[in-house]
Amino acid sequence: MLSKRLMSAAVLIPIVGVCVYWGGVPFFALIAVAALLATYEYLRVMRTLGWTPSYILGLACVAFFLVDAQWPQWGILPYGLTLIPIITLSVEVFAGNVPNALVRWALVMAACLYLGYLPGTFLRLRALDNGTYWLVVALLGTWICDSAAYFVGRSLGKTKLCPNISPKKTWEGAIAGLVGGVLTVVGLGCWLLDLSIGWGLVAGVVLVFGATVGDLAESVIKRQVGVKDSGNLIPGHGGMLDRIDSLLFVLPLMYLIALLVR
Repeated sequence: MLSKRLMSAAVLIPIVGVCVYWGGVPFFALIAVAALLATYEYLRVMRTLGWTPSYILGLACVAFFLVDAQWPQWGILPYGLTLIPIITLSVEVFAGNVPNALVRWALVMAACLYLGYLPGTFLRLRALDNGTYWLVVALLGTWICDSAAYFVGRSLGKTKLCPNISPKKTWEGAIAGLVGGVLTVVGLGCWLLDLSIGWGLVAGVVLVFGATVGDLAESVIKRQVGVKDSGNLIPGHGGMLDRIDSLLFVLPLMYLIALLVR
């Protein structure tokens, strides 16, 4: 398992790094592929309980939010916020109030926010004047936080953190992740963004909170539907949603901090 995780990281990290550096269409394509794959996985696992959220509506709504984030000058967000709820609920009307119609609609709406709007903030963060550096801080901070929690929890962890959600996570691992994540954000923030120690500590704690709770949030989703992983796309990691779950909370929160301190 560890060897697969390392091999996957060796392939993915350079791709992410190049796309973050280039920005523009390459970065948009990276985020769009990741978000749409994660959306497909999310909608597919929901069907394990007999729910049938629409793939077409879910993927289309997520794509809309990503396009708006990449090209905000088009001003399409008000149209989407107006039409998406109307169209998706109208589909259930014309479907004839089939069983679980409300659940189907709610799951598509959840996909819009969780896998459309939140990944859209990745693009908004990159578009800031110093967005490349913010992304570097956020990505490296998250990866180091996750890695520290994984290795320390695996070797020294004894006290369960959230046994009903993620039985393998421990307080020892969470503390290691906190230390690693905060130190990374403080160091890189001072170097790349000229952040004060105070703002670095705030950003570091927020990042660790987002990384930890974002991962647990996806675990809640999986436990609710009774699956271990969202998919098997990435060896050693599971599906795309399993790979980006922490970032879905981290990057939007870091975007808000970037707006506060710029």
